[in-house]
Amino acid sequence: MILHKGEILFRQGDSGDHLFHIRSGLFKVTRLHPNGNMVLFNILYPGEMVPHHSLISPKETHGTATALIQSEVEVISAKTWYRELEEDPKKPLEVARLLQEKVRFMQMRLDHLTVGGPAERLELLIRWLDEYSQGIHLTEYLTQEEIGQLIGVRRETVNRLLRGIDKVI
Repeated sequence: MILHKGEILFRQGDSGDHLFHIRSGLFKVTRLHPNGNMVLFNILYPGEMVPHHSLISPKETHGTATALIQSEVEVISAKTWYRELEEDPKKPLEVARLLQEKVRFMQMRLDHLTVGGPAERLELLIRWLDEYSQGIHLTEYLTQEEIGQLIGVRRETVNRLLRGIDKVI
């Protein structure tokens, strides 16, 4: 399945009848809290099998995944996935590897959030996203507010940092 920028892969609260293998592209995952606060809490990238929390057993989706750029996804029936998990002795190791990769990614992101100042965190985010963004600049698919959520600063700080980068380019 091909999704274009802005198209939804899954919505918060969906039943989880499918899992998705991200073949190319990027997705942002947002969560709407009961108080109306919308938070960007994850970026999905090629190679991931999602939702992560449903790799072993079904659960409704925790957030909404929206394509940031043109993306290709393989849709997998959850029933088929769980049946294979029970029947194929190699499948649990595959799941363990997928979860291990996500843990390693989260460790990298935590390192990025705890190193240096905001400018360095922004540079690390840009460098990481450039690996998957097909040459599209970060500001073409994420808002300043979303960038701020990913690097732990306010939108105004992102605006200032981006103006500084533009002067260098």
